[in-house]
Amino acid sequence: MREFIVEADGGSRGNPGPAGYGAVVSDAATGETLAERSEFLGVVTNNVAEYRGLLAGLRAALDLDPTASVHVRMDSKLVVEQMSGRWKIKHPDMKPLAMEASRVFPPERVTYEWIPREQNKHADRLANEAMDAGTSGAPSASAAAADSRARSSRAAAQSEAVGGGAATADADVRAAKVVATPGWAPADMGAPATFVLLRHGETALTPQKRFSGSGGSDPVLSEIGRDQAERVGAALARRGTVQAIVASPLARTRETAAAVARRLGLEVTVEEGLRETDFGAWEGLTFGEVRERYPDDLNAWLADPGARPTGDGESFTETATRIEATRDKLVAAYAGRTVLLVSHVTPIKTFIRLALGAPPESLFRMELSAASLSAVAYYADGNASVRLFNDTSHLR
Repeated sequence: MREFIVEADGGSRGNPGPAGYGAVVSDAATGETLAERSEFLGVVTNNVAEYRGLLAGLRAALDLDPTASVHVRMDSKLVVEQMSGRWKIKHPDMKPLAMEASRVFPPERVTYEWIPREQNKHADRLANEAMDAGTSGAPSASAAAADSRARSSRAAAQSEAVGGGAATADADVRAAKVVATPGWAPADMGAPATFVLLRHGETALTPQKRFSGSGGSDPVLSEIGRDQAERVGAALARRGTVQAIVASPLARTRETAAAVARRLGLEVTVEEGLRETDFGAWEGLTFGEVRERYPDDLNAWLADPGARPTGDGESFTETATRIEATRDKLVAAYAGRTVLLVSHVTPIKTFIRLALGAPPESLFRMELSAASLSAVAYYADGNASVRLFNDTSHLR
């Protein structure tokens, strides 16, 4: 029996937004490309585009040889898991597409495999070319129908957030291409760089609310912290959004990142700029102990973002400068992709503050729990959109 490889991809520049798919059929024995399919779909969600790509690839394979077996390779974990029967299909827009795909070939002649995005470049290129052509004014016969489908799914799509606890297996799992576009964002901005911000799990100092920066003893995770890291890793694996992991060099963040990386099958890159603020002589002390020992320095620190903690620590102004430089570096490196940044309280709050354009004193008005998730999307025009803050639903 002849065997085909079908590689399919779909993307949506928004959720929903201008979308397209690409599909490639090749000979499993020789690797020869036998067919290519692509189409601009108008305004639909990423999940719809992924399924439409799958359908196009299967139908192209059927046209070549209806007696063949097919091995499908996609970087959409949602589609692969749903079509393999391991995830339930709850969303009403997904069910008819999955049913239609299951009928192209007898199910026993089709297998599915998830692959990293880097291994799906051919189909990804076709999908992006279709979106480029569509957004430049090329006509699309399916646009009207796509608009109708998009309206019916808009409420569900807008409730999804990267790493959000309310998301189900039907949530978009390709956040590099699937990020809810704010009303002001033009469609031609393309997919943003999305930072999923994870605070490390709990250490022995966390419940005692002691200053724990980059100049202290560098504590490791506690037993509770290790459990939190496993839980957040499991939650992110279910969503499938994260494509890369970058961590602070401190032990508690590297340990948290390693637990998540094992779940996601990714490597961890260490970034010095994500380290916690150096709290100088305050390291290891509680707020009350600092007030008792260094009252004047503490009052100055609370009033002035340029003031340093006792012992030549790092000021909030200095931390912000470091985070801005790190942000710009990572946005350039991960344009259009979703990256998990495993960091600390002050850096994560600073990412949020800068994205909102909030004043430095807003840092004292944010609560950020251990192993919590936040998310910010950065667009090509320099705008940022805060998508999530201090989500701990995965720890319950």
